[in-house]
Amino acid sequence: MSFWVYILRCSDDSYYTGHTDNLEQRIGEHQHGLCEGYTSTRLPVELVFSQACATREEALAAEQQIKGWSRKKKEAMMRGDWTEVSRLAKGNQRDGKSVHPSTSSGRTD
Repeated sequence: MSFWVYILRCSDDSYYTGHTDNLEQRIGEHQHGLCEGYTSTRLPVELVFSQACATREEALAAEQQIKGWSRKKKEAMMRGDWTEVSRLAKGNQRDGKSVHPSTSSGRTD
């Protein structure tokens, strides 16, 4: 069984990050408003990123990590620009302390 972490672009140009064990079915559920919450009020949605993971735990950890990233960092990852991802990660340091932007929450099961 494969697990996935994914990012959707919503109609308001925001991003939603989730994880699933059936990517095609889950995206269909989001697109038809069957996932109550964040995406159901921002239709239509479009899949803009997905990555296979070996376990559900790995997919959930990736989801939580990505949710903590800035929009610019997410977009760099989606472009495959790992140099920029790394640069932006270093930019999240102030006075030796990590700075974590607020994250959206959403049901992902």
